[in-house]
Amino acid sequence: MSTLAPMATHGNRRATIVARVDSGTATLEPDPERARGWTLCVDGVPQSYVDLGDPTHLAFEYVRRLATVLRVGAPAAVPLRVLHLGGGALTLPRWIAATRPGAVQTVVEQDAALLALVSRTLPWPPEVTVCPGEAREFVAGAAPGGYDVIVTDVFQGAALPASVATVGFAAAAARLLAPGGLLAMNLTDVPPLSHSRIQTATLRAAFGDVALIAAPGLLRGRRAGNVVLAAAARPGSLPVAALAAAGARDPRPARVWHGTALTEFLGGAKARLDGYA
Repeated sequence: MSTLAPMATHGNRRATIVARVDSGTATLEPDPERARGWTLCVDGVPQSYVDLGDPTHLAFEYVRRLATVLRVGAPAAVPLRVLHLGGGALTLPRWIAATRPGAVQTVVEQDAALLALVSRTLPWPPEVTVCPGEAREFVAGAAPGGYDVIVTDVFQGAALPASVATVGFAAAAARLLAPGGLLAMNLTDVPPLSHSRIQTATLRAAFGDVALIAAPGLLRGRRAGNVVLAAAARPGSLPVAALAAAGARDPRPARVWHGTALTEFLGGAKARLDGYA
């Protein structure tokens, strides 16, 4: 169970909400610039931003990257079937509900107390199904071909958990995708981006086409940040040109590495097998 403790927020009539959740201490902080905007942090690390008045407003750049992958690469299936591994404050499910009416969405989030906090304070659309549970276990038990898109945004602290960082997980996720489906994965990294190289090689072991999307400064090894990986089963099926054009238009532009450029970036990195520590 989470416990709520409101705290005064200077310049805003709403109060910051502090709650103990399964993964640590969560805060919901009101945005003084947007009347219904909130930032979710866990142990001081920003996790999600939600504007209840405008679910299409995506404040975090990594969420815009994930949304771009879905917007230009998701199948035109009606209804679009989306599996979200990792929930936070459900920013992306809210965006999909607003931009792809009729989408069937399932969110799997391990932190049940965090879900309870978000449900009370930032209720999500009723058409989004939320399931407390562990991502790898859910994927292992789901029926093949049941989803058009899988979004992986699972963290343990600031790192991708081992359970969703291996070839075994990637192969299991690929099994859940319908023909033409895609996977979008968010991860964080620091120079020299060893984690991103290994994770890209890991997805390449299970998917025929993989692209990496990140800020130029991150790719040059000048700062830490988020990397988004997009993957599809069939070689050459990712809309790389459209992803690159959309990334260039973002307020914080991104580059897309694919094919030979991505192979050069990997520098011989090997896929991560199950059982690593």
